[in-house]
Parts: sequence; structure tokens; C-alpha cells
Amino acid sequence: MTPGNNGASTPEDDDPFGYLYADGQANGAQPPSGGYGYPNSVNRVRPVGSRQYGQQGPAPQAPPQQGAFGQPSTHYAAPETLPGGAPTARTPQPSRGGRGGRGGGPNTKGLLIGAIAVVAAVVIGIGIAMISGDDDDKDGNEAGPSPTATQQTGEPSPSSSEGEEDKEQFKSPTIDAKALRLSPGVTTASDVEGAEADGGIYVTNLNQPGASVTWTVDGIPKDGPYTVFFRYSTAGEAQSMTLSVNGKPFGSKLNMDNWAKAKDGDFSKGWTKTYAWPTLTEGTNTISLSCGEGDKCNVLLDQVWIKEGQVKE
Repeated sequence: MTPGNNGASTPEDDDPFGYLYADGQANGAQPPSGGYGYPNSVNRVRPVGSRQYGQQGPAPQAPPQQGAFGQPSTHYAAPETLPGGAPTARTPQPSRGGRGGRGGGPNTKGLLIGAIAVVAAVVIGIGIAMISGDDDDKDGNEAGPSPTATQQTGEPSPSSSEGEEDKEQFKSPTIDAKALRLSPGVTTASDVEGAEADGGIYVTNLNQPGASVTWTVDGIPKDGPYTVFFRYSTAGEAQSMTLSVNGKPFGSKLNMDNWAKAKDGDFSKGWTKTYAWPTLTEGTNTISLSCGEGDKCNVLLDQVWIKEGQVKE
């Protein structure tokens, strides 16, 4: 470069707006014919930074930019944004509902039916429990029929109000009338048929005030309830006598009813038995049958025996 030579162009030529100034016009600056920049330049759109100074020929094309993952490309434009592009209507896509349902929500109809079924089952269960509870209350709280004494022919009712025990543990030997201790005036006889004592012997003459028979029984295993049986005969109206245990009257009178329904005076047809439920002590006990005041004692006494517990046979 020589003095006075400023190169191929001057700063005025580099100024794209030099034609606007007087000195630029004097130096021949012209408005751009095809675009901005130098006179007679061609308007070429280049990406920023792609122009290379001092190189001849067309500038290399910049590679297309890749958008970030999931982001649209910078070179893409939707058709509706272009001039003359037809607007497109977005068609809604039907959503896929849940299993057996409509739309995108859960199967509310199925859930509702299931919930109703569960509630119905619970209500039915509660109703059954309440009905069962009422039945249980009735079974437990309602009073049953009053117990009645069943009297069979030849079977007396007990002289005690205590309950009956079915279990048999102790049984004494059957004692005949002749083995009993008799009070004065009381005798034995055998002219009336039907006595089961040895030789058909029975006790008679008990139908007088103060008459009695006494039995001393040994070998009672323990304290507790026992049943004392008496085999006797009566005819006509019912009889009753006083029972004493270890010297003390026991409960009510001993019931000696005409269970055999024998006619008055027919003692051979009136043999039957009765019993009482006294409490005995371990060891030896004394049992007496006497004709006390107000008693009816027109009986023939055959045999006596004891069983442990409160039984009828």
C-alpha cells in the first residue's frame, strides 16, 4: 500500500449508509440495489457468524440446528403459519376409559354395585345376629313351665324338696322287718300275702299313738344326701307317718299314700313303696318311723334300704 492509496475501498465505501452523507455521495456511494451493505451488493440471508472476511466464493452453509430433545426444530413452521396456509382443526381423540367404563375415569358403576353389595351383606348379617340374639334372650330369660310331679301307680312322691341325683354310689343291704327294733305293742305277722321279707314277715300294729320302728344303719361312707326307701302296704285312704333321722324329725310327714289303689281292707293288694331324701353323716345313723300326733298309720311295714344320692329307684 502506497501513500495516498487507502486500499481497495475507503471507510465511506464500508459504511452502508454512506450515500446519505455529502462526502459519501462525492466519493460515489450509491444506495444499495439489492439490499443492505455495499453498493450493488446482493441481499443474502446468512446465519449469524457465517460470513468469512477475506474469502472468495459462496459462504459455507451452516448445518441445520437440532432442537433439544422434545423441542420443535427452529426450521419448522406449521402450515397454518405460512401465507395462504389453511387453518387446521384439531380433532379430539377419544380417550380410552378404564376397564369396562366410559371416558377416562374408573369403572364407577362397578364400584357402586360392589359397595351396595357389601352394605347389603352387612345389613343382612346384622339382622340375622339381632334375630338370633332375640331368640337367645327368649331361651335364657323366658320362664319355662312350672315343674309337675308325675305320679305313677305304686310310685310315691318324695318327702323332701331337694333335687335328685342320678349317680348311685352306696347302697345298703335290704333290711327285713324282723331286723328292726320295735316299740312296745308293735309286732310282726305273716298272714297277709305279698310281703317280700324273708318268710313273708311284716310289721303290724303301727296304727297306735307312739308306735315306732327303728333301724340303726352302719357304714355310711360320707356326709351327704341319701335316699331312704320303705316298702309297705295300705288300703283305702292315704296314710302318713313321722320320719326321724338321728333323733330329729325330718321335714314333712312321710307320704304313705295308697299308690296301688287297693280297696279298703284289702292289704294283700296294697303293697307299694315310698322314699325320703335325708342328709346322713359318715358312719352310723339312726332312722325311725313313728306314729305321731295327727299321723295316719294304718300300714304294714315290709322292708327298708338306703341308696346314696337323691334317687327314685
